[in-house]
Amino acid sequence: MERRTIGAGGLAVGAVGLGCMPMSWAYSGSRQRGEESLRAVHRALDLGSTLLDTADMYGPFTNELLLGRVLKERRAEAFVSTKAGLLVGEQHIVANGRPGYVRRACDASLRRLQTDVIDLYQLHRADPEVPVEETWGAMADLVRAGKVRALGLCAMGAQGGRRPDSRPYDSTLAQLRRVQQVFPVSAVQAELSVWSPEALHALLPWCAARGVGFLAAMPLGSGFLTGTLTPGEGFEPDDVRARHPRFTAEMMAANQPIVAGLRRIARRHGEHVTPAQVALAWVLAQGRDVIALPGTKHAHWAEENAAAAGLRLTVEDLTEVARLPSAQGSWD
Repeated sequence: MERRTIGAGGLAVGAVGLGCMPMSWAYSGSRQRGEESLRAVHRALDLGSTLLDTADMYGPFTNELLLGRVLKERRAEAFVSTKAGLLVGEQHIVANGRPGYVRRACDASLRRLQTDVIDLYQLHRADPEVPVEETWGAMADLVRAGKVRALGLCAMGAQGGRRPDSRPYDSTLAQLRRVQQVFPVSAVQAELSVWSPEALHALLPWCAARGVGFLAAMPLGSGFLTGTLTPGEGFEPDDVRARHPRFTAEMMAANQPIVAGLRRIARRHGEHVTPAQVALAWVLAQGRDVIALPGTKHAHWAEENAAAAGLRLTVEDLTEVARLPSAQGSWD
């Protein structure tokens, strides 16, 4: 698989990584199977999808434990990315950016992952009660201590801020400017897909201008862009899509022209090319610093996603994607 670099340190990873969240969190709990998830991770590594993206809150904790079982055998083949900064309660999630907590969270993640170093440690969310510079400084200390190789920041969402004239990701860009003064940012993780392209306007250019890796989260639109979801079929109560405006039966039906467009492009590239692969190839075409992070818990989807790294869209393809209708329904 094509390799791309993250940050000034030149950390190399496969162009398509593996988002591990669906294995333990947020999507269809009844369908989560530990052994199948392990097969998916192993298959991803076999195919060069070396970046494994997790977080301590996924589960919570169980996703890191699952990855630890793989890393115990194949640590040298993997690029491990995990996150800290969010605590999961009974009915709520809160941010914690206190330096002492960050240090303890890192040590706990190292134990669960069965490794002595985390390749990319990301701040999941900034704590509004703690200056982000203090949190980032504690994370920088982890790099100096040899427990972490590089630092990343997860974007807060496309909403720019409270001002009516704010642009997408204004709040995240403000945070990035602050933490960059403390310690270099190696990667930014934010949603980027055919139906959620907001990061293209300012966030991705900020990263490209500084050699910062861009980790494209939800590049398949939480499964919608695969063309495998049926409008009105419904989701399990614990699935985040059950409460999302874009996943009502009405909105899923209204957004089918986007999938139809991806399917048309896929047919031009061969009978075995899928809409999902076109969607991933579009993400990768947005810049040399972009790494796609499709999430899955199944080995066959990991294979399909990895194969997208070899799909090259033409100028005609990219123009057709640009002409697809904008997604309907609130998302951010």
